[in-house]
Amino acid sequence: MSFNSKPSPEFIGLLKRAGSADKAEALVAQHEIAKAIELPLREGVLVGDIAGGIFDRITMEPGTSTEFPLDLLSPGQEDEFVAYTNPGNGRVPERTVEGDYVMIPTYSVTNAIDMLLRYVREARWDVVSRAARVLEAGFVKKMNDDAWHTLLAAGVDRNVLVYDADAAAGQFTKRQISLMKSVMRRNAGGNSASLNRGSLTDVYLSPEGLEDIRNWGVDQADETTRREIYQSADDGAAITRIFGVNLHALDELGQSQEYQNYFTSNLSGTLGPSSDVELVVGLDLAANDSFVMPVKQEVTVFEDDNMHRHQKMGFYGFAEIGFGVLDSRRVLLGSF
Repeated sequence: MSFNSKPSPEFIGLLKRAGSADKAEALVAQHEIAKAIELPLREGVLVGDIAGGIFDRITMEPGTSTEFPLDLLSPGQEDEFVAYTNPGNGRVPERTVEGDYVMIPTYSVTNAIDMLLRYVREARWDVVSRAARVLEAGFVKKMNDDAWHTLLAAGVDRNVLVYDADAAAGQFTKRQISLMKSVMRRNAGGNSASLNRGSLTDVYLSPEGLEDIRNWGVDQADETTRREIYQSADDGAAITRIFGVNLHALDELGQSQEYQNYFTSNLSGTLGPSSDVELVVGLDLAANDSFVMPVKQEVTVFEDDNMHRHQKMGFYGFAEIGFGVLDSRRVLLGSF
């Protein structure tokens, strides 16, 4: 069931039994609740995040090797590929090219939550649903961070940073997009007739950067376009597509924001001219051959049968995943 919908009478009865003083009855009910939480939790973690539209989920059986042959990507050009993977919890992504294949390490992501039995016994769905959302948020946050840390590490390794030298400090311009499109093409390998040649398809920037579009003058957009911008909804997306490139506002990007701080502090990345203040990330999502997320264990939720003695009901869950960028040429960083 959805965390945001009203629970059915049957689920209310299940909640009350989960708070029973009879431990056996309570644990049976808590097990059923854990399974009820697991399905929407999987949907939220694997779909409702800021990395799900980038990384290709590849379900793998436990014990199988997470090897990705580079010759399947571009025969004859294996030596041109540089890959990055996330080696585990709390680790900085590493360059992991090994001959003609890349091994993507997987690791366990875990989370837990507990609540007083009296809330359950009184069928306080507002408390239980909020606890389930907190459990979900923990998984989503960890997966988002690991995915984006891997992307940023791959971008820093390329040592290519694109910026509009004519733009005012901190101003996002349409020329920024043009320059990134050209640089992505020039550095994607191959020639004009190459199949699956790299191209800029998506750009991620801060909400403030995207809002710069609302202040574009006639030198940036014609009057018809400016009128459409002014009349657009105030949702942080005045324009979602420029020159065929999709624009995405990401709260974690921007001055003093989490992913930009990770870029400068953890990866020792630098912005363009000294006047530039924000990072922008360009991706090539057309070929769908580089951003992979091997999944060896789907998110699974269990009841904690040791919490009853403390008059609490607890749940814990885990998943085994990994993240890899098989070709760093699919990532391009810029600044403005």
